[in-house]
Amino acid sequence: MAVVSALAKYKLVFLGDQAVGKTAIITRFMYDKFDATYQATIGIDFLSKTMYLEDRTVRLQLWDTAGQERFRSLIPSYIRDSSVAVIVYDVTDRQSFLSTSKWIEEVNTQRGGAVLIVLVGNKTDLVDKRQVSTDEGEAKAQEHRVMFMETSAKAGFNIKLNSTAAVPQDRRIAAWNGRALISQAGRHGGHKPTACCWTSSFRDSSSTSRAESWRLFLLRVLY
Repeated sequence: MAVVSALAKYKLVFLGDQAVGKTAIITRFMYDKFDATYQATIGIDFLSKTMYLEDRTVRLQLWDTAGQERFRSLIPSYIRDSSVAVIVYDVTDRQSFLSTSKWIEEVNTQRGGAVLIVLVGNKTDLVDKRQVSTDEGEAKAQEHRVMFMETSAKAGFNIKLNSTAAVPQDRRIAAWNGRALISQAGRHGGHKPTACCWTSSFRDSSSTSRAESWRLFLLRVLY
């Protein structure tokens, strides 16, 4: 009888202030749907998705955390065994952007360099209400040596998947058709940086290839 190997599992924990769109991003990714009715996450929600990435199948465990202060004590326990920390802010809410520094610090405290961090600016569809520029998001990502991307859960920008689209074969590519940041690892005495120093800056949501960016993000992280 053939032995069926267990799927590789990766835990992605979504962090950020209340109402930045963590649940909306996950819902768009999982079901390609958007619910305009806001309901605050109570405690922690968990979803699982099997994905086919190039030469292997993986199981993603998506942990949706509450942004309210009263649930903060629960979060460290979910960060500790995570593979990826997705820290979300609302580009129309400057305070949520400023708060990302403490979220990054919390992840580094719990996991050090053992977890990859991606900073995500959500709600890019609200162009007239934007308070945080793409350049500011990129600068903060570079400052903290983390990945960066912008999304719109409502429009599906940088989240929706197209399973038939071609996936880049070169796993060393450090950008999703965007701007790459040069790794600073050699400038820190050979020590490994806390996370990958890489950014994706998509300013035009009309590109079909950019609809694949979440898949490319996963390829970048999981390989």
